[in-house]
Amino acid sequence: MHYVYSILEEIWNLFIEMAPYLLLGFLIAGLLHVFLPKTLFKKHLGKPTLGSIIKATLLGIPLPLCSCGVIPTGVSIYKNGASKGATGSFLISTPQTGIDSMLITYSLMNIYWAIARPIIALITGVLGGWFIEKTTGTSLVEAKVETAVEIAPKLSLSEKLKTTYQYAFVDFLSDISRQLLLGVLLAAIITTFIPADFLTQFGDNTIISMLIILLASVPMYVCATGSVPIATSLLIIGVSPGAVLVFLMAGPATNIATITVLWRSIGKKFTIAYVAVIVIGAMSFGLLIDYVLDPSWFVLNDIAAAHQHEHQSWINIISGLVLIAMILQVEYKKIFPQTLKIEKMEKAYIVEGMTCNHCKNNVETNVGKMDNVTSAKVDLGNHTLIIEGDITADSVEKKVTDLGYTFKGEA
Repeated sequence: MHYVYSILEEIWNLFIEMAPYLLLGFLIAGLLHVFLPKTLFKKHLGKPTLGSIIKATLLGIPLPLCSCGVIPTGVSIYKNGASKGATGSFLISTPQTGIDSMLITYSLMNIYWAIARPIIALITGVLGGWFIEKTTGTSLVEAKVETAVEIAPKLSLSEKLKTTYQYAFVDFLSDISRQLLLGVLLAAIITTFIPADFLTQFGDNTIISMLIILLASVPMYVCATGSVPIATSLLIIGVSPGAVLVFLMAGPATNIATITVLWRSIGKKFTIAYVAVIVIGAMSFGLLIDYVLDPSWFVLNDIAAAHQHEHQSWINIISGLVLIAMILQVEYKKIFPQTLKIEKMEKAYIVEGMTCNHCKNNVETNVGKMDNVTSAKVDLGNHTLIIEGDITADSVEKKVTDLGYTFKGEA
């Protein structure tokens, strides 16, 4: 029971430490989602130039998309005519960080980590996009797919604020809640069971540590926000800052599902170059942090203060309770989903690869714009696309496949 209590106490401590920053990050993410002109993506990413690559990177860094949510967007902008270089830079930079994860990094780690993550995302995004452009060739796709990144309908201010809340504290929170909970749980377990000097027995061979963490990080899925508490606990038990950076970059940037979709949707050469950029970039910046930069920048300022919260402010406590309540609400909806009823005039199709609300919105928006389609609804729980309208299964399959998902036929 002692260990259970210690883990629960550590989970609570982590929640109230990061809750104010996480809620603020969600709010900013919602505002970006609603007020950032979606036409920026299509307008500025089409040319196979360094300028398009830089713009794609800068557009991607603040967006709160994980490696799961960024794939439909990346595939869509590519099929809308974006160059491979711009698409690659967007896919590399976006999942590494976002407004929410920057704030959490500052909260749980320090200002240097919070600054380093977007800078590294910028550099790897630009250099990676340039490398992909040069090695895979420019193969622009005719802009046939209208995606969720196009012009949104005009909304009143009250509608925009409502949409901001819905996206920030319902849709986006729902997408990352389990990754966030898993990250906090793993962090609590690590700090409870592994002594602070555990890794000192392996000496100073940080390159081996980096390689081990890299091999574990590339195939696994962890969002940029959920990775922060794990990274904090790794620092506490003695993992080098460079190896922690490898985890923070490679973990959120890619996973097996991402690699599979890119291989099928954009191509083998592109996918190999994409993974190579992430691996080389993570190792390079890890070595830079450990052997070139001032090591004091990347040590937690006050580990004791970060894990002993006897005197937390009322803002932290209230924010923690609000965050927990919101997570419980979205998790309840996941556990007890409302199954969509299929009416007589509707057809249902199985579509695999839809894993978050971004995927849901992407499919509903694009399929809903097809000729002779009256409405399109997605049931994430059952991986089902429900369509009302006079349209063939072949047309639906083509649209779904173009968006980067797998069409499995009628339900």
